[in-house]
Amino acid sequence: MAGRLRSEASAYLRQHAGNPVDWWPFGDAAFDEARRRGVPVFVSVGYAACHWCHVMAHESFEDPETADYLNENFVSVKVDREERPDVDAVYMAATQAMTGQGGWPMSVFTLPDGRTFYAGTYFPPRAVQGMPSFRDVLEAVSAAWRDRPDEVEQSAAQLAAHLASGQQGNRRLLGPVRAGKSGGADASSGADAAQEHARTLSAAVEALAALEDRQFGGFGGAPKFPPSTVLRFLLAHAAGGASTAADAASLADRTLGAMARSALYDQLEGGFARYTVDRRWAVPHFEKMLYDNVQLLALYAQWARSARDADDRRLALRVTLETADWMINRLQVAGGGFASSLDADTVMDGHRVEGGTYVWTRGELAEVLGAEAAGAVAGLLDLDAGNMAAHGGKPGPDGNIGSTLHFGRRLSPEEEELWLRSRPALLAARNRRPQPERDDKVVAGWNGLAVAALARAAVVLADAGEEAAAERVLSAARDAAAYLLRVHTTGSTLLRVSHDGRGQGIEGLLEDYAAAAEGFFALYAATGDEQWYAAAESLVQAAESRFLLGDTLQDTAIRPNQLANAQGAQAAADPLDGPTPSGAALFAGVLLTYSAYSGSLRHRAMAESLLAHVEVVAPRAPQAAGWAMSVLEFLLGGPRELAVTGTDAAAVEEMLRAARDAGGPGLVVASQVAAQGSGDAAQPGPAFASRVPLLEGRGPGSEPATAYLCRGMVCRRPVSTPAELAELLRED
Repeated sequence: MAGRLRSEASAYLRQHAGNPVDWWPFGDAAFDEARRRGVPVFVSVGYAACHWCHVMAHESFEDPETADYLNENFVSVKVDREERPDVDAVYMAATQAMTGQGGWPMSVFTLPDGRTFYAGTYFPPRAVQGMPSFRDVLEAVSAAWRDRPDEVEQSAAQLAAHLASGQQGNRRLLGPVRAGKSGGADASSGADAAQEHARTLSAAVEALAALEDRQFGGFGGAPKFPPSTVLRFLLAHAAGGASTAADAASLADRTLGAMARSALYDQLEGGFARYTVDRRWAVPHFEKMLYDNVQLLALYAQWARSARDADDRRLALRVTLETADWMINRLQVAGGGFASSLDADTVMDGHRVEGGTYVWTRGELAEVLGAEAAGAVAGLLDLDAGNMAAHGGKPGPDGNIGSTLHFGRRLSPEEEELWLRSRPALLAARNRRPQPERDDKVVAGWNGLAVAALARAAVVLADAGEEAAAERVLSAARDAAAYLLRVHTTGSTLLRVSHDGRGQGIEGLLEDYAAAAEGFFALYAATGDEQWYAAAESLVQAAESRFLLGDTLQDTAIRPNQLANAQGAQAAADPLDGPTPSGAALFAGVLLTYSAYSGSLRHRAMAESLLAHVEVVAPRAPQAAGWAMSVLEFLLGGPRELAVTGTDAAAVEEMLRAARDAGGPGLVVASQVAAQGSGDAAQPGPAFASRVPLLEGRGPGSEPATAYLCRGMVCRRPVSTPAELAELLRED
């Protein structure tokens, strides 16, 4: 029975192990069983932190009568969308094609060969407001299967053909991956292409400006999600010399500032919720996802360095430190990896309460702070906008509906001091409440992005004088990177998920390989430790061999037959971002980074070809191409390559700090310190070996530190002082 799920890596699957529904994990065995019994397959897709997934589970999957009907008439398959994004993507496309919308929980009915013939999302236990009950749906599907098999087959065939056309569209949009000469090899054509790319990226900034919510920040209305990949592009564009650079900076400043002061951000502990249900960022959907927080951590770290306003830089630095500490304290598991999420719900008095840990009544504030202090603190907060009454909130002990704690405005220095004094007591009281459950599943790609974000945050913290915090954060990055190598890596294969220190399930997707390489490259840049460069290089090469079929990039190395049947035989990578960057965009980024370190024109050409879709997507739908647009910004900037070598670690670090202050986000950095007293190490010229080509032949010279600024491995004159390097970077 559902005990099949007890040993799964996914907390979501394990949550259903005790259901009366006879669940199967996704795989050949389940579909073979459906074929043997002559019944359709019910595929239920969700994830551990999903509020409405819990609701449907309680209403329907824990109900014995519903379970009996499912068990008699279907083979039921439970899927964690985070563990199996390949499955989720195919059946989400089917659901959206049939209903015009999507979401989780997702309820899909397929033939035993995997093709979809009916789909929806949440179904209630009783019909309401025109929505059929789940039992009504099950009976209608069973009747169609039994009495109208020709119609079922026709529906499945038509839908599979429609999804196959979508794959062909992805192939056309992404285009062929070419590994010939770099597009910049011909000077005139390269210049023309660069100008066209620059116009495209400026058009994307203008399109985003038209979408901006100028009153509350962000883009569009409710529900409002953190536009992480778009913000990465805006910060990169702001660092360049385009006419729209200032507009990009302003867009980024307003959105990052609004989110940091909102209920999307946990004002007591740090960390960001998945989204807010309202336009004002006042009422979050309370689940906290690793994939959101690692992207936002990297963004606030960059903003802490680049924001034009001193107050914004201080705010960004505080958010960087708090979010990094929240990740380490709440999500890091034994061995160093990071768990996937914290639940939206908290179990209180035996019932799941959405956001139960996080909301406060005025009476609860007074109980912790005292009446007078609570009144002063309440004056800082927008408790009315954050009131949960309109969103199904339940009364607290004093009979009042709770509110989220957020500001919705800038605080004065005096107000901020009051808040920071009051916060420890409030957090201590909140920690005594029941806490949301954690999904301990470790996802390789998200952990790769975590390594990158923590490594970059550590550097920013160190440059800001927060040395102890920087070391703590960098140590967490090293531990997570080591976990990926130890637990998720088998030879040249990367597993997507692990649980309890054991890799399980499918091979990683393109996004996993590319994001893990992104993390290793960032950790190498932060530490100079070449083991991380070697790990990144290995993943780039493995991804190239596994996910390129001829000149077509694919998101998966191995595709189950059921998914091939459901969307046509030919698959292509989806180049568009979702809540996380697309695998294609991530791969383009690490290919470009690798080419900068290695001098490989072939890998640069591959990166350029993977960005061709930006010309089509960026002006029309920039929110779907943020990561790719940021990679294109780095490509247009060179990227610039910096090698710093020396015999004095402090001098090398001082040179690197000057480069970080002046160089912008697209600077690729390699550094090495020769061991003191190692014979000829202090003499001019090459003095040590390195596996990083950017460092080859660029020894420490006779100075404590020497910097080489290069483009395409062709370097300017070496310099030996931070001031000289800063001047070179300004001129370049």
